[in-house]
Amino acid sequence: MVSTNKIYRKMIIEKIAESKFNDSVFDSTVFGKEFTDHMLIAHYKDGKWDEPKIVPYGPISMTPAAMSFHYGQTIFEGMKAYKNDSDEVFIFRPEKNFERFNLSAARLNMPQVPKEIFIDGLEAIIDLDRQWVPKDYGTSLYIRPVMFATEEAVSARASNEFIFAILLAYAPNYYDKPLSVKIADFYSRSAQGGVGFAKCGGNYAGSFFPTSEAQKEGYDQVIWTDSIEHKFIEEAGTMNVMVRIGNKILTAPTSERILNGVTRDSVLTLAKDNGYEVEVRPVTVEEMYEAYKSGELKEVFGCGTAVVITQYDAIGFGEERAQLPALEEKDSFALQLKTKLKDIQYGIAEDPYGWRVKIEETVNA
Repeated sequence: MVSTNKIYRKMIIEKIAESKFNDSVFDSTVFGKEFTDHMLIAHYKDGKWDEPKIVPYGPISMTPAAMSFHYGQTIFEGMKAYKNDSDEVFIFRPEKNFERFNLSAARLNMPQVPKEIFIDGLEAIIDLDRQWVPKDYGTSLYIRPVMFATEEAVSARASNEFIFAILLAYAPNYYDKPLSVKIADFYSRSAQGGVGFAKCGGNYAGSFFPTSEAQKEGYDQVIWTDSIEHKFIEEAGTMNVMVRIGNKILTAPTSERILNGVTRDSVLTLAKDNGYEVEVRPVTVEEMYEAYKSGELKEVFGCGTAVVITQYDAIGFGEERAQLPALEEKDSFALQLKTKLKDIQYGIAEDPYGWRVKIEETVNA
């Protein structure tokens, strides 16, 4: 049951008659399972997008012959909304996610999503469901823009029909402890000329089996290496990876194989502007191992939207499990940078970069 339709920036909004929300939503400890009242849907057909609609969240009808199920034309983004003590709601660097979404779309031969659908849609649906944005530091509302092929055909070609959607779900802290990671020496996440830089479903599906194999050895995730020699560090799990040797932060440059992470870019900017020594260059497994043996490998950490920054407490070099020191925030570059970034995201610190975008109260006004 829905209430009377409303028009907002050319978007039809069908508001749910009675919200599902109650405060117990924020008691959940599971990431991305408690969905909000609404979702945005837009259809692409005959070479053009129709007008997006915001409707009550729920299932959609699709045929088993929808081409995304067979040929993998699916892309997505991960973003978050935050609320401060004054009940103001913010999102973080949405233009970067918009740009990356369309880069992924181009690589998978999918249509570009216009700004008035992606950005205006984000602002409208977050405003509408703003009561679902938690205030507690470290929690947030996760935002999932997604596009997938819907044309009914079992023919190996690019689809001519697509759905773009935006879903919202409560996001508690992703990890409550440091992780252990095994350095990949056989499986690869991506290769030169492939789709490693795109945020597409196949990249993630292809990582699940190697991750499960690492978990059998007692590790949580995998650090991915290059596909030719398994010599260079590339990513960690589903995150960009950074290595601290001595007092220097090292990370691999982005490429066709490595996702151009928004959190990665933000962390590097904060690190450089706060006096940390940073090098963006290829990092070898051997260099990491020699640093571990000499006691100079101080920290290895992953960064991404879901986790912000997560520390690794153990690294698997072949059969050897290297235990890293447990550092408090006063000694940990990872934790210091995590706090600096979160303080900007939650409106606690000044935002000299203009990263934080306020969601104005318009839809419910």
